[in-house]
Amino acid sequence: MRPTTMESGQFHPRRQLRTLRFLLPHLWPRGRFDLRLRVGLALVALLGAKVANVYVPILLSAAVDSLSAPPDLLVAIPLALLLAYGAARVGALALGEVRDALFVKVAQNSIRQIALSTFRHLHALSLRFHMDRQTGALSRAMDRGTKGIEFLLSFVLFNILPTIVEILLVCGILWVLFDWRFAAITLVTIGIFVWLTFSITEWRIRLRRVMNEADNEANTKVIDSLLNYETVKYFGNEAHEARRYDSALRNYEAAAIKSRVSLSFLNVGQAVTVAAGITGIMILAAQGILQGTMTLGDFVLVNAYMLQLALPLNLLGTVYREIKQSLIDLEAMFDLLHAPAEVLDRPGAPELKTAGGDVVFDKVDFGYDPRRPILKDVSFRVPAGKTVAIVGPSGAGKSTLSRILFRFYDVLAGQVSIDGQNIREVAQDSLRAAIGIVPQDTVLFNDTVYYNIAYGDPGASRAQVEAAARLARIHDFIQSLPDGYDAMVGERGLKLSGGEKQRVAIARAILKKPAILMFDEATSALDTKTEREIQNSLSEVSRGRTTLTIAHRLSTVVEADEILVLEEGRIVERGRHRDLLTAKGVYAAMWARQQAGDEAQEDNPPKFHHHPAAVATKP
Repeated sequence: MRPTTMESGQFHPRRQLRTLRFLLPHLWPRGRFDLRLRVGLALVALLGAKVANVYVPILLSAAVDSLSAPPDLLVAIPLALLLAYGAARVGALALGEVRDALFVKVAQNSIRQIALSTFRHLHALSLRFHMDRQTGALSRAMDRGTKGIEFLLSFVLFNILPTIVEILLVCGILWVLFDWRFAAITLVTIGIFVWLTFSITEWRIRLRRVMNEADNEANTKVIDSLLNYETVKYFGNEAHEARRYDSALRNYEAAAIKSRVSLSFLNVGQAVTVAAGITGIMILAAQGILQGTMTLGDFVLVNAYMLQLALPLNLLGTVYREIKQSLIDLEAMFDLLHAPAEVLDRPGAPELKTAGGDVVFDKVDFGYDPRRPILKDVSFRVPAGKTVAIVGPSGAGKSTLSRILFRFYDVLAGQVSIDGQNIREVAQDSLRAAIGIVPQDTVLFNDTVYYNIAYGDPGASRAQVEAAARLARIHDFIQSLPDGYDAMVGERGLKLSGGEKQRVAIARAILKKPAILMFDEATSALDTKTEREIQNSLSEVSRGRTTLTIAHRLSTVVEADEILVLEEGRIVERGRHRDLLTAKGVYAAMWARQQAGDEAQEDNPPKFHHHPAAVATKP
């Protein structure tokens, strides 16, 4: 998998231009006349604002010349000029605000569309991609990327280009009204300013990149530590977690200090450059007044123009830094958006048509890494309405079968079919809609019990949700909660016990109404009493449905229509429970070991050992 920009740390102008080209169509959205109209009106408002802005110093100059006439020649205050000056300033500001108000819908629509596309693409990527990535870093990349979109769409169109236009207009006016030296000083000042800004900003970008990486590292450590809150507590490793977090924060602190110092260098350099330019052009204007070629109003005019340009010039420096940062953030987001999906539907893939749910694995080979095969020539059939169990030691490849059936991965050889249809030839959405699963580790959303059950069919009615809960034998428990179905389950379902979470998972699977059910070691983490209760619920739910059960504890699969014994990626035995015991093979040996272990646990319950001193002090 190609690393993301954040991970690789490589940034190239060609990649940044590609990012800008990707954004440009969002300024003129296809099929959205209303948004295009807004862009057009915003450009008109922009042009009006710039014309008014450039005309302000001219009005000011005329007013000053009128007021600087000798007292005996001054007939009246040039009220019209002063009113026009005030109107031009207000007009420039008002038109700028109108421009922003018109364009904000275009910008926000673009942000929503791109963020939604990225979110959907992340869900379309393979399980392998998500196992190799840290969720916190993905979230931060999306968050920073969407902010970068807003900045680029607004400022590239309404700040960079207008500033260039304004500079050219001002230089042209100065050249026409006075002479070429005024325009030359203005252009040289701007050139030095831009060169200085670009040079120092490139240095700052490298520092900012280090800050981003440190920020990602710190954020990931926080999320990982809090998600594993119980584990941290079990081992008393709060101080250890704090040290890890502090290490990441120290890296961020060092990079942030360097970044701030570099910003001070940039600000001072920009201030010196602008001050030198203003001083130079004012000296020329003062000479013109002494020579009689310029008026006092002209002196005010050139001064006003330079001061007026100083603001967008300073803003240009800030905008350039932010644009470069936004491009960095966007490259990381677009790398996610363009990450290739490993498992794809073929063009025009039809929907899966279930007619009972007959599942066939035919000579399947698979490995997460082709150099290390997990499944080797695995063939079996789960007839419609029957139950097939797969057992075997840890690492035999049992859970891999469920991931292949859901098509989280494609097989390396052989094929998997449902009702005669190769699952690689049908749409993934329809395939997964046909399968319901109760996993070993049920992870719930940090929402209500009702939401988590209804997740099996978000469009289901409340009556259907409660009916599924009754079948899963959890309705009464939910009703006993103070908030009932509106009770929050906590992060990853931490407020519920293992058995309660499993029942929610069963209810969710029931509500989905799948043709095929899969139980992936659904009771392995539960105590014996809860396991038996859950097993009764699973048996009731799976009655009459095609069911594939993956189990470690053999006592949970004795009623299966067929049991497959998987060892080192191969099926080494198959048959019904009694037949496999009679064969005295691998299954019989596993059964004997588990039975002996259960009996030993019942005969020798855990004992509490007392310290001799404690025993001696007993009365």
